[in-house]
Amino acid sequence: MGRKALPKLNPSVDFSRNFLLAEKLPRPWDPEALFGRVAPLEIEVGSGKGLFMRNASGANPAHDFLGIEIAFKYAEYAGYRLAKEGRTNAVMVHGDGQKIFPEVFPDGSAVAVHVYFPDPWWKKRHHRRRVMNETFSQEIERVLGPGGTLHFWTDVEEYFDMTVELLHANTKLEGPIPVEESPAEHDLDYRTHFERRMRKNELDVFRSQFRKPL
Repeated sequence: MGRKALPKLNPSVDFSRNFLLAEKLPRPWDPEALFGRVAPLEIEVGSGKGLFMRNASGANPAHDFLGIEIAFKYAEYAGYRLAKEGRTNAVMVHGDGQKIFPEVFPDGSAVAVHVYFPDPWWKKRHHRRRVMNETFSQEIERVLGPGGTLHFWTDVEEYFDMTVELLHANTKLEGPIPVEESPAEHDLDYRTHFERRMRKNELDVFRSQFRKPL
């Protein structure tokens, strides 16, 4: 299932407020400098074309959303779409989440971390490249505040089982808490474009939440 080419960006759209490179993130962390306010923060790692960022930021205007995407063209496109929809509570960052977390976010700074359909790195010798590894799972736990939630979805059952074992062994996050599949009310009513593709092809999605104890 190949990906379609991204639409061309309209050069008249200024999306500089919704897209930046990782090195431009404020250090030390200053949400007011980025969003113009201090609000509950949700972070998505691996935003792709930004469907979750658009839908979630529109549905939850009281929260701020930071999306991280390692592929420049997808991060740029996602930021462009946020600007076109007038989002002031959502920013896309081009960079590597595994580097950004320890460099930028202080302890307990997020109410939620979202990781949807990360690259499974199928070959066993490449498993070390998976985003859900021992070090990053501990970074997620550190960045979440008490009661904060990790949302982890994948279409690979083996990756799901491995992640559950990894989180149990290396963190105190409680879960997995099952997440029911909800019916889509319109053609883009999915967490991500990847979930949309999987469900339209009647393929399995493994959903879970993990919560940091109070």
